[in-house]
Parts: sequence; C-alpha cells; structure tokens
Amino acid sequence: MSASTGPESQRPPVGHPHQHQLVRSLSLLDIIMVGIAAMIAGAIFILIGPGIGLAGGAVIIAFAINGIITLFTAMSYAELGSAMPEAGGGYLWVREGLPRPNAFISGWMAWLAHTIAGSLYAVGFASFLFGLLKMVNVVDNPLLFGLFPIEKLFAVACVAGFTYINFKGTSETGKTGNVVTFIQLGTIGALIVGGFWSMYLHPNWSSNFADFIPMGIGGLVAAMGLTFIAFEGYEVIVQTGEEVKNPKKNIPRAIFISLGLVVTLYSLVAFVSIAGIFPEGKPAWQFIGEGGTSGKPELGIMEAAKSLLPYGAFIVLAGGIVSSIAGLNATTFSSARVAFAMGRHYNLPHKLSSIHPVNKTPHIAIGLSGIIMAFMSYALPLADLAVAAGVIFLLLFTQVNIAVISIRRIYGDKLDYGFKTPLFPAIQITGIFLNIGLALYLLVTQPLSWGITVVWILVGFVIYRMYTFKQEIQHYAPIVTSEGDLKRQDYRILIPYTPENPDRLIKYAIRIAKETAGEVNILRVITVPHQTPLSAGVAFADTAKRSFEPLEKILDRESVPNHYLVRVSHDTTEAILATIEEQKIDLLVTDFETLRHDKKLLTLTTCKVLAINA
Repeated sequence: MSASTGPESQRPPVGHPHQHQLVRSLSLLDIIMVGIAAMIAGAIFILIGPGIGLAGGAVIIAFAINGIITLFTAMSYAELGSAMPEAGGGYLWVREGLPRPNAFISGWMAWLAHTIAGSLYAVGFASFLFGLLKMVNVVDNPLLFGLFPIEKLFAVACVAGFTYINFKGTSETGKTGNVVTFIQLGTIGALIVGGFWSMYLHPNWSSNFADFIPMGIGGLVAAMGLTFIAFEGYEVIVQTGEEVKNPKKNIPRAIFISLGLVVTLYSLVAFVSIAGIFPEGKPAWQFIGEGGTSGKPELGIMEAAKSLLPYGAFIVLAGGIVSSIAGLNATTFSSARVAFAMGRHYNLPHKLSSIHPVNKTPHIAIGLSGIIMAFMSYALPLADLAVAAGVIFLLLFTQVNIAVISIRRIYGDKLDYGFKTPLFPAIQITGIFLNIGLALYLLVTQPLSWGITVVWILVGFVIYRMYTFKQEIQHYAPIVTSEGDLKRQDYRILIPYTPENPDRLIKYAIRIAKETAGEVNILRVITVPHQTPLSAGVAFADTAKRSFEPLEKILDRESVPNHYLVRVSHDTTEAILATIEEQKIDLLVTDFETLRHDKKLLTLTTCKVLAINA
C-alpha cells in the first residue's frame, strides 16, 4: 500500500476480488447452441420472406455480404472473448479500451438491444402459436373476454417461463436451449430437404432466378439492412464468458462455427424457397415477397413451405414457435448478463450484480430484464424498435472494434489470447467503416430507428451524468480529502503528485494558469492492493494531505487559484482518469517517462496532455 502516483506496470484487467463470481458450467456445444439460437430464432422464418421481396434471388448475396461484414467484427469478439471472458461482453471491453462515458453508453445500448430482441422473439412465438392454434381450430377470437389480445398474453407468458428457467440456473438454461435448438435445426433441415426434392422434380428450377436482382442494388442493400439483426448472435455468445468452460479456446470456436452455420442455413432456406416453388402468374420471388395468399411478407416462407413439404405450413409454424423459444432463451440470458455486469461496475444499481446463493445466477438482473421484456412485448410497437436494435448493435460493434485496437495498444502481449485477429488493425478498421456505413444507410431508409436510438442514448447520458458516474467514482476512486478555493476557474490544470520531486511540475502549471486565468489542481492517489478494501487507505489520508503544504505555499505566493484532492484507489491511472472527467480538467501536466510507460492513461485521457521531460 502506498500514497504515490508513480508509474505502474500496465496489468491486464482482472475481476474485482470482492465480487461474486458465476459458475463455469457451459460446454462448447452449449454456447454454439446459444449463438445459433440467437441468430436464427424466429427470424429465419419471418425475415427471409420480406428480404426476398426486397432483393429477389439476390437475397442470398445479401446474406453472404452480411456474413462478411459480420465476420470482421466477429473476429474482434473472438479475440477479446478469449482474452477477457467475463459477463458483459462488448460493454466490458469498451470499458477497458475507451474513455468515459463510452462504457456506460455501450452497456446502456446493449441492454436495450438484447431486451428488444428478446421481446421480438416472444411476440414471434405468440404469433406462430396463435396461427397454429387457429389452424387446428382451437382458437378463433383474437381477444380474451373481448378485452385482452391473446397473442400478447402468450408473449408475456413465454417471457415469464424463460425468465424462470434462467433464474433456476445456467445448466438448466443450457440444457433447455440445446434441446430447443436441435428441434429448430431439424425443422429447418426438413424445409431444406423438401426444397431440394422439389428442385429434383422440376429440372427447370433455375428459371426462377432469371431475374436475379429485380429491385436493383437498392433492393439488395435494403435487404441487408433488414436482415442484419439476425447476425448479432456472437454478442450473445460472449455474454457466456464467465460461465463457459475453457473460454480461451471455446469462445472463438463457438463464434466462428455458429456464424458459418447460420449464414449457410439462411442462404439455403432462401435458395430452396425460391427454387422449389412454381406459382402461377408471378415469379417465385414475388410470390414469397408478397406473402403468397396470406398477403403478409413475413409469412412468405410459410406459403412457400406449402409447396415444399406435406403439412408445410404446419411445420413452419411449429418451427417458428421452437425457433422463437430458442432465441428468447438466449436473449433472456444475454440481456441479464449485460445488466449484471453494469451493476457490478456501479453503472446500474449495484443490486443487479447480486448472485442467488443456491442457483448461482444473477437473479435480480434476470428478473428486471424479464419484466422489461414482458412490458415491451405487450405494450410497445416492436417493429420500429427492432430496426432501432439493429442500429444499436451496429454502433456497439463499432465501439468494440475501436476498443480492440485500444486494448492491444494498452496491454500488448500481457493478455492471454486464444485467438488474435490477423492483419491487425486493418480488420478492425474495415469493420468500423462497414458498420458505420450500414448504420448511416438505415438513417436514410429508416430515420425513426435513429430517432429511437438517439433518444435512448440521450436518456442514458442524463442518467450517467446525474447518477451513474458519481456512484462509479465513489466506489472505485473515492475522494477522502478535497480542499481549495471555493470559486472554480473555467480553465483547469491537473498535476498528479510525485513524492520524489513534488514541485518539479508546478512551475509549468503556474505559467499556464496565469496565461489562461486558470486554476491548478493537484491529485494524490493512495494506492491500495487489489486484495485490500479501499477503506484501508483512509488511514493514510492525513499524511497525504500534509504533503501538499509546500506546493500550497508556492501557489499562494504566485496568487494562482488551486485545489487539492486525495483519492483512494486500486488503480492510480483509473483515479487520474476519473479526476479528469469529474473535475472537468482541460490540461494534464505530467512526467514524460511516467506517461511513456502508462499507455492506458495516454490512450484513455479525454483532455490535453503536457508531458515534461526535464
């Protein structure tokens, strides 16, 4: 334990020793199934029809391009998922690699996006179930007692059921998800086999692709934007990081296996659906895109299935139910882990980081996420929110790609990677531009999606400034002493206290303060070992406070407004960064050698830096 701000060796981030840890009980197969469930869900039956309506046969190209775009970011997720496997995923990495308030905003966005996705799957389940029950004449009236929409009640009941399954334990969640996902894959496999059999019986099937891209490049790009949300499953996979066995190897494997399989399945279902049907009076792609006899594009694949399989509509409805259940199970898991991680770091109420003593699950985070999901699925216009979720994921993926570059710069080879992205940083830079490009396209075609996203971010930023930031700093780098002039100046300079030569930097700060009519802030950090509670550092507060006296005399003699801070922290750099933001510092004056060895400070600081080498 010490009371200095000297240079520290840059250590990889570690979990807080006083935090409760989750149990590693998920296998490689479990997390592959989680990824597949999240990426396929009900979307494979709901989105392919409208996608075909936009792009025709070229929807296959749309899936392939989306897969390539996704691959650039998936490699970043595989890299950091193998090296930093904790609950929180992208939020955690943005926290380590980008300055405040990026971490809070990324977590805030991710929590909403995962919750929206779960709500969508619940509504999809309810829609498929109602259609199936209506087909077999079990229900007819869409309202219960003439008041309550039956589909909405089905959705809420489904959310409640999978909230309970997730509450009971990760093992139960994984087993349930595996069974459901295998049934889901079997249904999709039957549809694909039926399509190829129909193609075998109709050798002229290639004529269905004569007008391959009927709506032009614009239609192709529109189909890409519509279906991109289907490829966010690797964000769900990395949320298992704290609960998967051998994450160093299994997380990268799960990401690439599930992504490759899902792109293949989407492409095959679209291909055989177009190639295997021969409607009268219009091209196959148009028939599917218009929803066939139903007139609903989202039911286009069900209409195609009538021609591909005996009881095809029934099979697709049943498959939609199973797929939606699988997606809901995965996103209930992932949304709760984002809330859990944010609670752990005081970005949301700390109660959300509580772990159930018996089930070893983040029960409060699961319960809150489930309540929000149920409310959304019953009361909100999810069609508009769904596109906003796509924008949010694109922005989150952009942040993660930037964080990969930053984390490599900060920690170098100190992290134990199971996978490292080749052609670094070209892959990340390409991913950044592709994600931003697609997000901007959605701004043009779906401006409401950006409106929802911007409003959500602004609400989050207000919460961050008024509550979250104060809570986070209070728990990670609390101030134990704060003295100085009551009137604050607009221009603020910060000097980290160096006990070896405390007045060395002060003359430079005084000169700049006089030129800018500014003030000088001096920070001393009492550094406490990670195994020791921060409260132990309070005993050093008086000694640290007395060390300011020689500097105070110099500043008073020069008539420069001044302010003195003593903080306790496990991480000196984190305390400096927190002070820069909290005190709205404009210039950091520090030692050149200290800064040269502190890549985290150099990378994450949000103010100007003057490094003195003299």
